[in-house]
Amino acid sequence: MTGMRKTAVALLAVGLMGLAGCEVPKPDNTPPPPKPRPAPSKPVVKPRSQASLDMMDYFQQRQAFYLVNDQLRVDGGGPDTPFLQRNLVDNFIRIALFGEYVTKNGRLIAKATETRLNKWQSPIRMQVEFGETVPLEQRSKDRASIRKYIKRLSRLTGLPINLTNQSPNFYVFILNEDERRALGPKLKQVAPQITTVMSNLATDMDRETFCMVAAFSASEDSPVYSKAVAVIRAEHPDLLRLSCFHEELAQGLGLANDSPSARPSIFNDDEEFALLTHHDELLLQMLYDDRLRPGMTVDEVRPIAKQIAAELMGGSS
Repeated sequence: MTGMRKTAVALLAVGLMGLAGCEVPKPDNTPPPPKPRPAPSKPVVKPRSQASLDMMDYFQQRQAFYLVNDQLRVDGGGPDTPFLQRNLVDNFIRIALFGEYVTKNGRLIAKATETRLNKWQSPIRMQVEFGETVPLEQRSKDRASIRKYIKRLSRLTGLPINLTNQSPNFYVFILNEDERRALGPKLKQVAPQITTVMSNLATDMDRETFCMVAAFSASEDSPVYSKAVAVIRAEHPDLLRLSCFHEELAQGLGLANDSPSARPSIFNDDEEFALLTHHDELLLQMLYDDRLRPGMTVDEVRPIAKQIAAELMGGSS
């Protein structure tokens, strides 16, 4: 019926124009309106494995345990967590100028080892990649959290840091269990410098390792970072996952170690604080002060760090 009605209307219009007989109408050269673009299809979220669901239950219990025990604080520190200038300098030296691991017999061994000062000198182009089993709502929330956080990191360090898919040099993978275990070839593709030991740390991550980051220089003897890769478990509940973003993205800027004496700080394995604290902001400002140059040793850094800390804290010792 619809086709028949359209034909009848068209014929009627032609007949009326013939009866008028005054002039032949000019052809209408108006281009047809553009066809509407089809709405982009949403990514298909694949079902998760039982191993991933079990891991999610485990980390929900861990987060609940931390919260009951007044851990994963989000207040940034307060009157109960005072620190002095000398504390800040000592913590900076320990966190920025010591590595957290050494490689021995093909294995990573937790051992603090003195290094040179390492940091970025070029803009950071961060790409966030989710596993196909990560829910769309979680992806949206995580992107928003990371976008907000890297603005803060950029302000503290003076480094341009942006989310982009164009020539990324800092990759953030948010993956569920099976996706993370299959990540090895992708890691080698995006970061050819990555060692087998470091790749295995990501793919064979035991459940006591919540997340990780590795930063790389263009060559072994360069103290300037040019690439980084962070791996975050998607099974974490919201606060624990956000705490991983805060710690790993900041560590990927050059605060590579943890210290049991750093407080209030996320660079401490006691999980007292979930999010970057005021103390940690000062560490980032110190690291990216131009007076501290990549490649400096502990002895070279310490007197300059004391001067910067005094300026940041108003001279309190």
